[in-house]
Amino acid sequence: MQNKKNQSSVGLMIQRCHKWRMRRKQLMDQVRTTTDEIERERLLQAAEHCIRMTNAEQEKIDSMRDSKEKAAAVAAAEAEVAAAEKNADENGGEARNEDEEEMSFPDFITNLN
Repeated sequence: MQNKKNQSSVGLMIQRCHKWRMRRKQLMDQVRTTTDEIERERLLQAAEHCIRMTNAEQEKIDSMRDSKEKAAAVAAAEAEVAAAEKNADENGGEARNEDEEEMSFPDFITNLN
């Protein structure tokens, strides 16, 4: 019975994690279309909050996994990273994933006086 309860709560945590990721994506899309610098900063701060909430949910999920599942998840993540690096090398380094694009600094940070 306890295992079903854990599976249910992990499922809910995964749903919350997905919700926070989708909210962040919406906020980042709004940032790209907003011209007002103050509004952009507010949206970026809200997106950072979504990242923190996603990380907190992910830590909860990871803490509930047993060691075999953790090892499998780490191996899958490493394989994904290796495949992405191989793909980038084959494309001459031109392939950039979405996370790398979002890592660039916004104008209001780079244009400090």
